[in-house]
Amino acid sequence: MAYLDHIHACNNANLSRYARFRIGDLPVGAIRPEFAGALTALGDSFIRDENGEYGFGSHIKTIDARNQTLIEATEALCEQGVIKHLHGEKFDIRNRLSDDPLCQLDRFAMPYFGCRSWGVHMNGFVRKADGIHMWIAKRALDKPTYPGMLDNMVAGGQPTGLGFRENMIKECAEEAGIPANLAENVVAIGTVSYLYETDEGLKPDVMVNFDLELPEDFVPHCADGEVAQFDLLPIGEVAEIVRTGFDFKFNCALVVIDFLIRHGYLTADNEPSYCELVTGLHRSLEP
Repeated sequence: MAYLDHIHACNNANLSRYARFRIGDLPVGAIRPEFAGALTALGDSFIRDENGEYGFGSHIKTIDARNQTLIEATEALCEQGVIKHLHGEKFDIRNRLSDDPLCQLDRFAMPYFGCRSWGVHMNGFVRKADGIHMWIAKRALDKPTYPGMLDNMVAGGQPTGLGFRENMIKECAEEAGIPANLAENVVAIGTVSYLYETDEGLKPDVMVNFDLELPEDFVPHCADGEVAQFDLLPIGEVAEIVRTGFDFKFNCALVVIDFLIRHGYLTADNEPSYCELVTGLHRSLEP
């Protein structure tokens, strides 16, 4: 077991299993043949072109029309059992961060369409006399995804209509009871990206990450029931948990590795896979 195993685990996608999903000339996702069949069976709202790629029917031209079509399609496919369930929260579909949203899709339907999601993750840490300690969350046992696994102190998906920093501060209050006067000190520190394959489909995702240095006397609390407990651990102990196993939710381990690199715990002198880790945290996401 090594740090690099987490990079490999988060980039497990076999793209030969997928066909592109387009909106106009823009590739925005990738879908499996079985999902493509279910989608086109709904009627002429979705088509397969002469290149074997999929998209909306030519009569669906506007954002509103695409949104309505996606609502109807995902609800129908959920009733059929093709999509396991829906979340109710909408994510923007766009290829790049600088692009205007082309439409919105239910959060839990994103991997079925192979569309890129963005999320926010935050490393909460404390500087003590003996070095850096990190706040680590343990996910609630009744969470529908990855119950009981370790997580970053605060994390969440990026819904439609919020800025990344705005969303991060909101998640700080909701997940860990961090008051606004502390959460306002979050520092944007970059992104981590990966190309991950699940039972549902493809996740070509980007995490927009933040650090938050907290005072020693602050203790987070589980504000929304999504976290079972928070533990403040020495950075060396956190590093060993990541290095020796898969106790962390798959993408959260990458955020910790990024923290270890940026804070000088992992260096070119002490980690043989240093270069592979640095480049592996920033996977090209073209499906």
